[in-house]
Amino acid sequence: MPARRPRPELVGDATADLCVVGGGLTGLWTAVLAAQREPGRRILLVEGKRLGWAASGRSGGIVDSRIAGAHAAQRWPDDAAELQRLGRANLDAMELDVGALRLDVDWHRSGELLVAAEPHQLAQLRGGHRSPDGSLPDTVLLDTEEVRAEIDSPGALGGTWRRRDAATLDPARLVVELARVAQDLGVEIVENSPVRALIDRPDGVDVVTAGGRVRADSVALATSAFPSLLRRTRLLTLPVYEYALATEPLSPRRMKTLGWQQRQALRGLGRRAHWMRRSGDDRVVFGGYFSQYHYGGRLRAAHEDRPDLHRELAAHLLTTFPQLEGVRFSHRWAGAVDRDTRGSGHYGTAREGRIAYAGGFSGTGLGTARFAGEVMLDLMSGQRTERTALGVVREKPAPFPPEPAVFAAMTTAQRALNRADHRGGAHGPLLRALRAVGLAP
Repeated sequence: MPARRPRPELVGDATADLCVVGGGLTGLWTAVLAAQREPGRRILLVEGKRLGWAASGRSGGIVDSRIAGAHAAQRWPDDAAELQRLGRANLDAMELDVGALRLDVDWHRSGELLVAAEPHQLAQLRGGHRSPDGSLPDTVLLDTEEVRAEIDSPGALGGTWRRRDAATLDPARLVVELARVAQDLGVEIVENSPVRALIDRPDGVDVVTAGGRVRADSVALATSAFPSLLRRTRLLTLPVYEYALATEPLSPRRMKTLGWQQRQALRGLGRRAHWMRRSGDDRVVFGGYFSQYHYGGRLRAAHEDRPDLHRELAAHLLTTFPQLEGVRFSHRWAGAVDRDTRGSGHYGTAREGRIAYAGGFSGTGLGTARFAGEVMLDLMSGQRTERTALGVVREKPAPFPPEPAVFAAMTTAQRALNRADHRGGAHGPLLRALRAVGLAP
């Protein structure tokens, strides 16, 4: 995270037309979009620690056009074309914002290269990434020779290059830049002010923090993997830890050995797959594959310190790019992904529409955060829009079961996914059952 001075805490009473709870990307986009929709609106954003310190600042930096998860077209076939259109529109809008708002975030709209590393994955490339009408706009299928011309990896057997459906950026810089824009638009931001309760008033909601209270007309909840302030939604998300590494900056000569001149986001195709991007200073940022759920859904700094998993990640990167042998790693980190049982995100309102919430983006939050801000503002306005008409917005996912059932199921699912990736991708009855209830990705 770029260095900056902390913002003040909330002390005493404050008033706001809109109080946004959560200073990650969902909260920041919501505040910016609200201020753009209604200039002069009193907006106060309340963050429990520092802006972007949790999942938003730890993202891998890949912005996807998918706004409802990888399986949305199968789950909502009637919405498939609209989801694709709105997802692309959301990515286009982000690109316009980067230019219009002068966001210094190392933005590259180079698409995403999905790479097959096993023979059984080649069929997924041919049939698994088509548009609802069967076409493949802005998508190029690559054979072994063609994919290795893009990335010089000995394990690459084929690929699908979605040329316009993804971008890469620096997520920590995006946090800083959106905060700058929000404040320029008149949004007040407070940090180190954890919210303890939401208390109804006849004409609004009181947001009670450790040191003060906000009398708000409406509230947008953007708390990601943290326990919801609404009891009704507390079991809709689980925090699942994922891990990442960044290499030292590579010399131009060494970077050239990787190919990768188009700067695409790279992603594998297994049920447990890696992702990687090329940073602005030519580091390789690499993560994925390992997902860890801890009993009780507890968020702990100790869960991030996993030298064993980071060592394995480093070994996997060297398998992908053997020409990086001897490279040094400058950073290692982890963060909690907010996952729901659909892997698609969820939205809703409470307290007669005075509170809106969004979460459960399951790893696609870097792009979905902006879309979620639009949805929450639509919902609070009470107007039906093309976004609020989507099944992913209208329908709620099933809640996760309580402990110890969820821990047992998540642990079993991880083992089953590992076996499936080593058996040609075939899913046995147990994994199919767990997927049916949302306990396997």
